[in-house]
Amino acid sequence: MFMRTLLKCCLMQPRKLKQSLILIKYYHDKTNMIIPSASISQIKKILRQRNVNFLDGHSCIAFNCPICNDQKLKERKIFLNKATGLFICEECRHTGSWDTLEKFFTPKQKSNHELERIKDTLQIEDDFTAQWETVKKNSQSISDLSKQVYDDLIKNYALPTVSQAQLSQLECRYDTSTCTLFFPLISLGDRVTGYKSLSANPMLTEYTVPSINTSGLIIYKEKKTKQDSTAVIVPSIEDLLALIAEKSANIVICLPYGLKNLPLEILPSLESYRKLILWFDNDAASWDCARNFSKKLNEHRCFFVRPTNQQPRPKVAAVRGYNLKNILQEAQPIWHKSITTFNSLREDILSDLQNIDKVQGVKWTRYPALNKIMKGHRRGEFTILTGPTGCGKTTLMSEYSLDLAMQGVNTLWGSFEIRNVRLARTMLQQMAGLPLDQHLQNFNTYADAFEQLPIYFMTFHGHQSLSVVMEAVEHATYVHDIAHVIIDNVQFMMGMSEQTKNLDRYFKQDLIISAFRSFATKTNCHVTLVIHPRKERVEDDLTTASIFGGAKASQEADNILIIQDKRLTSVRGKKYLQIAKNRYSGDLGVMNLEFDKSSLSYQQKKKVKPTDTSEGPESTNE
Repeated sequence: MFMRTLLKCCLMQPRKLKQSLILIKYYHDKTNMIIPSASISQIKKILRQRNVNFLDGHSCIAFNCPICNDQKLKERKIFLNKATGLFICEECRHTGSWDTLEKFFTPKQKSNHELERIKDTLQIEDDFTAQWETVKKNSQSISDLSKQVYDDLIKNYALPTVSQAQLSQLECRYDTSTCTLFFPLISLGDRVTGYKSLSANPMLTEYTVPSINTSGLIIYKEKKTKQDSTAVIVPSIEDLLALIAEKSANIVICLPYGLKNLPLEILPSLESYRKLILWFDNDAASWDCARNFSKKLNEHRCFFVRPTNQQPRPKVAAVRGYNLKNILQEAQPIWHKSITTFNSLREDILSDLQNIDKVQGVKWTRYPALNKIMKGHRRGEFTILTGPTGCGKTTLMSEYSLDLAMQGVNTLWGSFEIRNVRLARTMLQQMAGLPLDQHLQNFNTYADAFEQLPIYFMTFHGHQSLSVVMEAVEHATYVHDIAHVIIDNVQFMMGMSEQTKNLDRYFKQDLIISAFRSFATKTNCHVTLVIHPRKERVEDDLTTASIFGGAKASQEADNILIIQDKRLTSVRGKKYLQIAKNRYSGDLGVMNLEFDKSSLSYQQKKKVKPTDTSEGPESTNE
């Protein structure tokens, strides 16, 4: 399924490298951004020097907005993200980078004309008032519906039995002509910045407008609640209504894009809560999302409902008659300094056993043989792909990653050897399954579909330093919830100049391997490195020892994939992918690679079953 939500360009993750510039190209955006690095400690130091009082929050720091300069508004109005330097003012809605905001705190007095010029360079959050007014004109308030119509609505949608007053509190609207419910997304200052729609044609589906980067949330508060610092966060409207109907929590918050991504723009709206309970579905993917989202929200205040059969998502738990309050009371903290006892692990083990198929990872649709051997694509693992020069490593990896991206795996490509235009063209043709130059009339259709995929490209080409690349990778992972990083290839990344001694090159590669291995484990993100093999005799098979560099690469890798090309030594020779290491299950084997030039694809064709059913299809796992 194509993902329909992608994040806009955000600011680069701060570092101490003041002069370094990092460039990431977001394929789905029209522009590139070059953002200078900044340190949160330096920002705080500057604010103190300027005698600016600020509140050090969970994920943002807040202080009076120097842009509004309205003395009547005493509350802190501007929120600056600690990890990116992105700021937004709840009053004037200006947004931008710390570098621009800092100019309003300079010790030298600037003229009003100069300040206005600086202000004109800032962006202003999109005004969604007109769109929401259009929705209101074409719909009715839930409070205006008759009891009979409201009861029929709940019955037809099979929604939890929330009262009309409770649903009205969410400012919900109903369009009788399309049978659609609309829930406004509320941002800072009680502004409507989008909406979620719920329709039952033909099945219950949620859709969010705008499709990316809204700063709004659906927040329900019990009327009796005055000050409560605990909120329950759920991904869907159905889950929200289930908790409301059971009166299980005083504050319930529904995310705008479910588990697809967590926009940075919503973080300021969550700053006031000291405790956040994440209640997602009972599968491994939801658990991964809970851990990744908690890093943005500040792990120290995040709790989660462990994904077990006895603790499914709120809607399912309510249908089964479970006590939702008891489940919430058993929520466990996500962050801990260390795990020292089996008691800390037993619930995680139970969750894995109950969801064994999902724990194995995302399955490939184009490579069923890989599913049999590797079981799936899992977060936090480290994969190495190698093969002879010209054997099609990049082509295979582009389709390999495209398959996963089409199933919602957020992907970041770092191609240092092949330019992004060529790489994107290859992936587009692989998705279309036919030669694009012969079907130009359908180009926009294919391109529009590809643009919805969660694929991002770094604009690096040729030699790049490790620190700069890691800056970009860490930033993209934080902002865009990246689950799969591909680096093609390691030799181009570290440079191969004649002046570089062999020992230096091995040492550099070991540093790269170590950095990405640590990154994969720390961020729970899958990393795939493409590495050229050593120069060996053509007739010899490649092995794990053939990987260029020292033994560190093969030791650190969870998976090692080797393209063996027998066409170089035999007329009837074939090319196949060898799974030479598989730390997860230990299964090894091969997958035949038959290249279709028209689609640039290695997709495995479905075998036609023989008329004589006494023999099964030939196995691809040798």
